[in-house]
Amino acid sequence: MNLKELALILGLSPTTVSRALNGYPEVNEATRERVVAAAKRHNYRPNTRAIRLATGRAMAVGHVIPVATRHEIVNPIFADFIAGAGETYSRNDYDMVLSVVPDADEATTYRALRSKGNVDGVILHGPRLNDPRIPLLHEIGLPFVVHGRSTGTETPYPWVDVNNRRAFQRATEFLLDLGHRRIALVNGLEFMDFAVRRRTGYLDALAARGIIADPALMTSGEMTEIAGHRAGLQMLARPDPPTAFLAASMISGMGVRRAIEEKGLVMGRDISVIIHDDDLSYMKNGEDVPIFTATRSSVREAGRIAAEMLLDLINRPDGQVPQRLLEADLIIGQSTGPAPRQ
Repeated sequence: MNLKELALILGLSPTTVSRALNGYPEVNEATRERVVAAAKRHNYRPNTRAIRLATGRAMAVGHVIPVATRHEIVNPIFADFIAGAGETYSRNDYDMVLSVVPDADEATTYRALRSKGNVDGVILHGPRLNDPRIPLLHEIGLPFVVHGRSTGTETPYPWVDVNNRRAFQRATEFLLDLGHRRIALVNGLEFMDFAVRRRTGYLDALAARGIIADPALMTSGEMTEIAGHRAGLQMLARPDPPTAFLAASMISGMGVRRAIEEKGLVMGRDISVIIHDDDLSYMKNGEDVPIFTATRSSVREAGRIAAEMLLDLINRPDGQVPQRLLEADLIIGQSTGPAPRQ
C-alpha cells in the first residue's frame, strides 16, 4: 500500500497523512493516532528516503562511545540498553549511528554530528558530576536524552534514570535487618553520578541506624569481575572483615563471590552479597530461584524509554523537558542470610 491509498481509506489528504506519520506538531493528536493505527492495520511503511527529503531529517539517532578503558560504558549492560533503544528506533524507521571515539574527541564528535546533519538527536551515556556535555548539547542545539543524571547541572535537561540512592539504601537496610553491621560497598567509579548516588544511599542507611561507616569497607573502581575479586580478597583479609557486601553490578558481584569461595567461605551462609542490575538478556541470575539477592532494574526497558523520549523531542522540539525516575525492585535470592554469630 502506498501513501495515496492510505490517505484515500482515511479520507484525508496525502499531505496530512504524511505529516501525521512524521510527527509534525500542527497535526492534532486524535488525527495522528487515527493515522498511525490505520498504517499499522494496513501494514503501511513510509519510504525513509522520501521522509528524509521531505523533512530534512536524517532519520537516525547517535550514540557517542568514548574508548577509555576506565569508563563504565565497557560494562555489558550497555548492550541491553542499546537493544531496548534499537527496538524503538526500528519501530519508528530510525537508524542508529554508533561513534566510537577517543575521549578527547567526544565534544568535537557531537559538534560534527550536528553540523553534518548525520543524526537528529543523541543519547548521552555515563553522565558525570557537572557533566560538561550537557551544556554543550544545549549550546549546539542537538536534541538529546541522558541515560542517568548529572548532579550539579543547573539547566533543565531530559533524562531517564533508576533511583540508585533509594536502591542501595533499601539493600543496606535489608542487610541491617538481617543483623549485619559490617557491610562492604564495592562501588563503581565515583566520578560517575550513579555511583555517588549509590554511596549516598548506603551511607544514609547506616547513619539512620547509628552505624559509623568504615572507610576500609568502601571501594570504587571499574565494574569488572577482577575488580570485585580484588576488593573482596582485600576486605576479607582484614582482622575485622565484613559479613556482607553490596556490589555495583552482577559482574563485580561474581568477583566478590570468587573471593568468598577462595577463603573457604559459603556465600549466603558465611558472607551475604547483594548485587545491582541482574536483569540482563545474556547473563541470567539463576533460573527458578535467583542466585544473588539483587536490586533489579531493566536496562533494556530504560533504553526503550530513553529512545521514545528522544524521538518525541525530535518531533516536538518545543514540548516539555521529559524526566523519568525508575524504581529498582529488591529481589531475594540465595546470596543473603542472617549475620553469622560472632
